[in-house]
Amino acid sequence: MSRHVAIITDSTAYLPPQAMERHGITSVPLTVVLGDRAFEEGTEISARSLALALQKRRSVTTSRPSPEVFAAAYREAAEAGATAIVSLHLSAEFSGTYDAAVLAAKDAPVPVRVVDTGMVAMALGFCALAAAEVVEGDGTPDEAVAAAEKRAAGTSAYFYVDTLDYLRRGGRIGTAQALLGSALAVKPLLQLDGGRIELLEKVRTASKAVARLEEIVAERAGTSPVDIAVHHLAAPDRATALAERLRERVPGLGDLHLSEVGAVIGAHTGPGLLGAVISPR
Repeated sequence: MSRHVAIITDSTAYLPPQAMERHGITSVPLTVVLGDRAFEEGTEISARSLALALQKRRSVTTSRPSPEVFAAAYREAAEAGATAIVSLHLSAEFSGTYDAAVLAAKDAPVPVRVVDTGMVAMALGFCALAAAEVVEGDGTPDEAVAAAEKRAAGTSAYFYVDTLDYLRRGGRIGTAQALLGSALAVKPLLQLDGGRIELLEKVRTASKAVARLEEIVAERAGTSPVDIAVHHLAAPDRATALAERLRERVPGLGDLHLSEVGAVIGAHTGPGLLGAVISPR
């Protein structure tokens, strides 16, 4: 990675650690509040601990990083030699993370471009990787931002959850949609649309919902070169099986990432989450 432009994202990108190290990407953690204790995502609370807490119906909330945390990250990047920073974050519809980064950027020691990607999970991660690849080739901050925005524009994300209750409690989906799903005892398929979570389809059983998710992803991927990420929370076997089937069905598949989501996204989706991100190259 170029020593002149630093790429910073946040912990909801769920980038593989080896990819972050290879491309020199820094992640600023969001906070998960479990009961009366606050934890930094990715460092102080595991996805397994979160899933157990949710299953026991313990209180779980999330919060953005403070502007001071971003300010510290920007200072550290400048002290390490960066003359500019591109700061890429999850959708502002989900979190105040983008706003906190904008506040911190005003007093940063070097110019900072803060971008609301409208994405989350590896949909955000792919944007960060695209920006990092540009600066590795001595690209400018503007070129890195353009690459991230282009990647975001082509990326789509679909996911299955066992219940809409967690999304309703967190205010991430409308109460009417959540109640309708519960009343009909259906299994919901959702999509990331315009930076928001929207109900895509309602399917009668979990097995049919997972099969339909696979169909949607295979159709959306088509035959062009794409990278795919499969995410889950407390559903490793289901996720592994989906990843293996997509590897067989997507002829243009490049990188395939398989990972468990962290506590911030998991708190709003609940155990049983199965998702897929399709990102054209």
